[in-house]
Amino acid sequence: MKRLCVFCGANAGNDPAYRDAAIALGEELARQRIGLVYGGASVGLMGVVADAARALGGEVIGVIPQALVAREVAHGSLADLRIVATMHERKATMAELADGFIALPGGIGTLEELFEVWTWAHLGLHAKPCALLDVRGFYSKLTGFLDHVHAEGFLRPGVREMLLVAESPRDVIAAMRAFSTSAG
Repeated sequence: MKRLCVFCGANAGNDPAYRDAAIALGEELARQRIGLVYGGASVGLMGVVADAARALGGEVIGVIPQALVAREVAHGSLADLRIVATMHERKATMAELADGFIALPGGIGTLEELFEVWTWAHLGLHAKPCALLDVRGFYSKLTGFLDHVHAEGFLRPGVREMLLVAESPRDVIAAMRAFSTSAG
């Protein structure tokens, strides 16, 4: 696993645990020599995870559309900040660069990005792991709902299991490595 894409908020959220988890994930990626691909902002959890990885010498690639450079405050300290034309190009570029996807807590943009790559995996467009880093139960209601969607027959067998869930950076990376090995 060379690089992982992290989807997360341009806001930090209300619970300091979200910020702590972003720091821990950025540091763990750097320690394991896994590059970080993310949305290119210097604010919110995006800035936190990038700065944490950079602080330990990790590779960080930011990808941000021109329209969001000022709005999301593009990270000016990155050695590799890619400014693209559209959100579609942002997501395609991040997906191309990454060997898997992790969602930290975030809002509708985070969820939309995660659901898109999970859908792509379901459709067989890639075989990369998709995961939730479930900080203090942030995603527990979502995973409960997804279990309900599965129970009601709207997800084929195996699709729900394709979305990995872990509570720590080390555990989420280990689950992704195991998924990559079993899928590969």
